[in-house]
Amino acid sequence: MPKVTEEYIANKKKKIVDAAYELCLEKTVSTVTMQDIINRTGLSQGGIYRFYKDIDEIFADMLADLRLRVTIKQQVDEILAQEELLPAAEVTYRIFDMLADYMEAELMGIQKVDFELSVLAMNAPHRVEKILKGAGGVGNKEYLMHRMAEFYQKKAAAGQLQAKVSPEELITYISSAYTGIQTCAIVYHCYNKNPIAQMYDVRQQHRVLAKTVNYLLGAEE
Repeated sequence: MPKVTEEYIANKKKKIVDAAYELCLEKTVSTVTMQDIINRTGLSQGGIYRFYKDIDEIFADMLADLRLRVTIKQQVDEILAQEELLPAAEVTYRIFDMLADYMEAELMGIQKVDFELSVLAMNAPHRVEKILKGAGGVGNKEYLMHRMAEFYQKKAAAGQLQAKVSPEELITYISSAYTGIQTCAIVYHCYNKNPIAQMYDVRQQHRVLAKTVNYLLGAEE
């Protein structure tokens, strides 16, 4: 029997979490079961339940790990650090170009997991609430929306924008539009026989969204 050290526990939990993530990429999050994880890891049922009470605790640790490994927070901060050097319109374009890179790179990774957690929330909100609470921290999208709201509010207060909507309305719109792009990209990737899927360009959609945001800001006509 291996000595039970913190390192031993951490390695076992990592094995379980990694297996859960692999399965979430192969199946939908809502259809991954404890038995799937048992089969993938080769651990016994007791071996799994020794570390986790249920699958949502595993998903919480999985999401926490993803938030640490796959983050755009530093990139957001680097772009916004140039806010005094660049026009607001250019800052917006750089933000959305970065988001296009992120979505293309992680579409069937953390983006897929986020999307499927949103779907799960419609049917089992208590489960997703538990997962998010267990994961802790702030997700990429939440961080981005917060930082962009600060940026646009600051520019509006300084009289540097002639916005057609309030910063709050704009952030709500950006969040909804981004989710729409994400949803379509994932659905068309999985079901690419849809004729529209052949024309769908994630980068182009982000550029159109950036142009729309700049128009609403009064930063670009």
